[in-house]
Amino acid sequence: MAEGHDVAIVGGGSAGCVLAERLSEDPSCRVVLLEAGPDYVGARLPADLADGIHGTSTATHDWGLRGTGVAGAEPLSLPRGRVTGGSSAVNATFALRGHPADYDGWGIPGWSFDDVLPAFVRLERDLDFGAADHHGSTGPVPIRRYLGDEQSEVTVAFEDAFASVGIARIPDHNAPGATGLSALPVTCVDGRRISTALAYLESARNRPNLSIRPDCLVQEVVIRDGRARGLRLAGGEVVAADEVLVCAGTYGSPGLLLRSGIGRAADVVAIGPSVVVDLPGVGANLADHPWISIDLPCPPPKGDPAVFQLVAPTHTSLASQNGAPDLQFMVCGPYPVGAGYGCSLATALLKPRSRGRITVHSADASAAPDIDLSYLSDDTDLTRLTEGLRLADAATQGTALLRLSRGSRLGPPRDLITGDDTARAWIRSSTMTYHHPVGTCAMGTDPESGAVVGPDASVHGVEGLFVVDASIMPDLPSANTNIPTIMLAEHIAARRARRDVGERRAAVTR
Repeated sequence: MAEGHDVAIVGGGSAGCVLAERLSEDPSCRVVLLEAGPDYVGARLPADLADGIHGTSTATHDWGLRGTGVAGAEPLSLPRGRVTGGSSAVNATFALRGHPADYDGWGIPGWSFDDVLPAFVRLERDLDFGAADHHGSTGPVPIRRYLGDEQSEVTVAFEDAFASVGIARIPDHNAPGATGLSALPVTCVDGRRISTALAYLESARNRPNLSIRPDCLVQEVVIRDGRARGLRLAGGEVVAADEVLVCAGTYGSPGLLLRSGIGRAADVVAIGPSVVVDLPGVGANLADHPWISIDLPCPPPKGDPAVFQLVAPTHTSLASQNGAPDLQFMVCGPYPVGAGYGCSLATALLKPRSRGRITVHSADASAAPDIDLSYLSDDTDLTRLTEGLRLADAATQGTALLRLSRGSRLGPPRDLITGDDTARAWIRSSTMTYHHPVGTCAMGTDPESGAVVGPDASVHGVEGLFVVDASIMPDLPSANTNIPTIMLAEHIAARRARRDVGERRAAVTR
């Protein structure tokens, strides 16, 4: 085996970079971070990864995954960042927390909103509301909003449109319980996307107790006598470690567990390893935010404004009006369309009931999993998206937006939206991924009910093995998932720090 480490982290994404930085703050803790993609110091970041105002940057550092969205529809491209920073290095920079009811609804000890709020505060440096008790002013992740002269003509017109359909204006999406129309919080400063690699890893790179190893594909967790002992890379090298933290993401973490003998017994046996722990929840419970959009023509932009500036969460008639919102309206544009420009009003379902699955057919670490998101398999999801589509359509008839679009539309036709059958058929054929998959290694107390990890993120039945990424969320938050994933890592890091202090105190008293 190679020289041992106290902690080995698999995946340098939204969670992995946070854990690498936080755990290596203790100079006695030897940490190795293994990332399948390349690693860039901030000064050498490629231009497309640095660009935080023109949307996602998935053309160059992507895993190339595809999967099923709606059964019978065309397969979807499912981009995920393959680089230090993971998907936080290629995302659209949305910085939303979600609603307190999201976390209270998990029903997991230690994970209520009051429990996790300190982690939200700790991670952020809110440049607009940092003085508020529920915000942070000194954290590593800068969060700001496009206000005043930074707002595009499209943003101003859509603000009027949302108000015209009764969505109330609010000052701050990330205030606890806030639901309504406001400027989008973003992790973008001076046009530069701030990934977790920049926010966390950059300041820790020179620590002697932290090793960063890019271009390392992990084959399996090495498990002996019921305990994780390290990792075996795809080339055969073994990296020894006292504890292993899997942060490979909702699409990647289930495959690594299965290749290591952890998962539903039949699934493990099918790809070759011996069964270490029969955990039927591995790969199950896959949830994502499906979305659709109405697309309009618009004038060319004045200058070069950010294309994402405005969101408006709200409730359908089927949701509790005092609970988490189950719809989000999101504005995109202006962006080039043919010889002109367009803008979009997207409608995302924030609290879907449909659940999909990850299936692994090969023990080859480079083989892509079979991803079935099962969008709209629960009919109430289709009903709520249809309601959202019609509310969005009504918003497009606002005076300022009609002036902007000159009453034209790129799609879908308005008469399609008015018919129940035609609207539902169009939604089924047009639903896309919002890139927020969660749940495939769900957190909970009962493995027989599908829990893969416990409240401390430890894998049930294996000592020294943890999963810390969006895959452990038992349900979707009513928000884009980057900031909630960073919160998970901060919360687990703090729990580990308290555990370590307790162990040292116990050792002193013995």
